[in-house]
Amino acid sequence: MANQLTPNNPLVQEIRELVKNARTTVAQQVNTQLLSTYWQIGRAIVEYEQQSQLRAEYGKQTLKELAKELTRELGKGFSRSNLQNMRAFYLAYEKCQTVSGKLSWSHYCELLSISDANKRSFYEKEAVNSNWSVRELKRQIDSSLYERLLLSNGDANKEKVLSLAQKGIEINQPADIIRDPYVFEFLGVPENKPMVESDLEKALVAQIEKFLLELGRGFMFVGTQQRVTLNNTHYYVDMVFYNKILRAYVLIELKTTKLTPEAAGQLNMYLNYYAAEVNDPDDNPPIGIILCTEKDSVAAEYALGGLSNNIFASRYVLYMPDKEQLIAQVEAVLKNWHEKNDGSAHE
Repeated sequence: MANQLTPNNPLVQEIRELVKNARTTVAQQVNTQLLSTYWQIGRAIVEYEQQSQLRAEYGKQTLKELAKELTRELGKGFSRSNLQNMRAFYLAYEKCQTVSGKLSWSHYCELLSISDANKRSFYEKEAVNSNWSVRELKRQIDSSLYERLLLSNGDANKEKVLSLAQKGIEINQPADIIRDPYVFEFLGVPENKPMVESDLEKALVAQIEKFLLELGRGFMFVGTQQRVTLNNTHYYVDMVFYNKILRAYVLIELKTTKLTPEAAGQLNMYLNYYAAEVNDPDDNPPIGIILCTEKDSVAAEYALGGLSNNIFASRYVLYMPDKEQLIAQVEAVLKNWHEKNDGSAHE
């Protein structure tokens, strides 16, 4: 009697991988061709408008009629809004070769809603680097990730704007993983509802995948209430992660109040313990993050200053931040930076 082949049989596994890889390759080729076709449709529309010297109102009417005719002949996918996106797609990307085949047309439709070219480039790079779904991309745009990163350490400047636009998030040092504020809208907790730290911790664990997305690239969840024993006394770290890119443990303390010096001192003790007792030889020094509701800059400077360990304090909010307010803050910081640099250049 012939042996029955199981799902773990080497032959079955090899054929399964071959088929999966072939399907992935075909899907990528189809996606790349689709993006190229939509870009070329956008170019054809723009060139027709230019040759016909259509005014804006006639252009809209032309797209409406074109959508009706294409839908009748070719089926779905050629609504007026989709044709408008194809037109915008061509205008936003001068060369079709600069379009990433790793993103779908739905990704680009989300990106085209961003008028600022630097901001749009940042989200495009991060969507590729972090393999965001369309839903995740939309969530990061809605949570103003770009503005939060620019404001994280308060020294936004033109070089930082261009770096984010050209490279996305570069993680070379502990400060690069910090965001301010962190946005926990996915917990569904009302803004003014008081929470104790244990409830916040449980809520974050229950939504760990979304929390990892908010933390950023390279994070792996280790656990909660990780025990630290010193002189027969047990202490517990609220949440512990490991960042693969920095090769370092990341210890997070949750505070449902404002930042206090006591929280910094306690976390510093945990970091010393992890460096001495938990780290492997190849690990870098552990990183500490205090997530609190308020962070006074002066208090933070005194509470965290002079510590040999990497400890950061960031605010968290339970709702989507006001996008216009964040954009205004970024513009104000950049304006001050330009005035400062222009003034020093004339001295």
